Amino acid sequence: MGNANKLGFWVLTALVVGNMVGSGIFMLPSSLSEAASPAGVISAWLVTGLGVLMTALVFGNLAIRKPNITGGPQIYAKELFKPGSHASILSGFMSSWGYWIGNLAGNVAMITTFAGYLSTFFPILTSQADWFTIGGFTLKVGNGLTFLVCSLLLWGIHFIILRGIESAGKLNFAATAAKIAGFILFIIVGLFAFEKSNILPFMAVRMDEAGHAIGMMSQVNSAAVNTLWAFIGVESAVVFASRARKQTDVKRATILGLFIALGIYIGISTLVMGMLDQTTLMHSDKPLIDAISTVLGPIAGKVLAGIGLISLFGSTIGWLMLSAEVPYQAAKQGLFLPSFKKENKKGIPLFSMIVSNGLGQLFIFSTVSKSISDAFGFVIVIATLSYLVPYFISSVYQLKLVVTGETYIGDRSRITDGIIALLATIYSVWVIIAGTADIKTFTYGMILIASGVLFYGPLWRSKKTANMEQKKALSA
Repeated sequence: MGNANKLGFWVLTALVVGNMVGSGIFMLPSSLSEAASPAGVISAWLVTGLGVLMTALVFGNLAIRKPNITGGPQIYAKELFKPGSHASILSGFMSSWGYWIGNLAGNVAMITTFAGYLSTFFPILTSQADWFTIGGFTLKVGNGLTFLVCSLLLWGIHFIILRGIESAGKLNFAATAAKIAGFILFIIVGLFAFEKSNILPFMAVRMDEAGHAIGMMSQVNSAAVNTLWAFIGVESAVVFASRARKQTDVKRATILGLFIALGIYIGISTLVMGMLDQTTLMHSDKPLIDAISTVLGPIAGKVLAGIGLISLFGSTIGWLMLSAEVPYQAAKQGLFLPSFKKENKKGIPLFSMIVSNGLGQLFIFSTVSKSISDAFGFVIVIATLSYLVPYFISSVYQLKLVVTGETYIGDRSRITDGIIALLATIYSVWVIIAGTADIKTFTYGMILIASGVLFYGPLWRSKKTANMEQKKALSA
């Protein structure tokens, strides 16, 4: 790949910010308000921000110390075992599979949120009128149109990406710049419209479905899984490390992107709580639009919805690129089926794009029977848990390098990197425990990840065949 097709620092940063600041910032204020009081929400953001910062430092450090291992945090799983061993291939494949499934679910969350904000301009997308009935199933007009909009967005961006990674990256950069400008304006308005009474009581008790009171620590635990969703995508620059102009740009883009996103998240999340009363916020499908409309009227709400559409369009580009890149890079390292290595003339992983977006289309069928908010809620926790396994693995691999001293000869940063890796590991374990406390969520997540076993057999057989052919060639 020529240098002209490589990704520079600012495009990498835009990928990180664009992939993080997507559906989460538009939908999370409402779900967070249900899970925790204002004090619990802010605490969850701060704890998650610190935990993700440790994880981001691990990603950036590994990108520099192990530049030959590219494709994302899930790739490091194979490095925990003897090279070429069954355990190495299996762990690398399962980690890549889980990460890929998480990406596919994330795409659906992004695309369905786009449809939700488009309904601001076209209310028919939320219509509950009957369209037609087949057997015992009745399709609602809003659900059917939402499905069509989501499908058009998916395949429209599919063909944009096929035109070239660099051009798609620049389009993502433009959309990211537009969204940041819009968020800054929202923050300015929010500062003037903030009502202290809306966040009182600051440490309010939340109730579970059984009517039991939820304490502050439990609120933070519950909100932590949701806030982590907002940071999924922090590893975007790491996934595209092999396409970066300089490996040092990967770490710099990851850290800068994280701080930009963290500032946006805490600022907007706090301000929305001060612009809407807690009851209204809990039941809002479009909290940012409802907040700005309350202050400046419906026209301002539509302007923000337009910015939201630009934002989500750019984020969808980044996420679809990410989804195709994951199995492509895994296949290049022998951790996925060889067919995923197929490229077009511009170096785009064509086969991976088709399969990833084809599976994404299947996920989009969830909008036929569910509302937009229900579809979003269904995939968000499942996707988050799918990402946590690779995050945990990356931290453990960094600890392995520190303990063994590999790449640390004469390097004084060994102790510092060890502390960072330990904190990142503890954070990942904590969120995994918090996220799997609900048995339904745990079951869905395990089924999705375990389903990869069905595809591992063909990969292992192809590896054995390739090894046998290589031995024959050497002995001939």
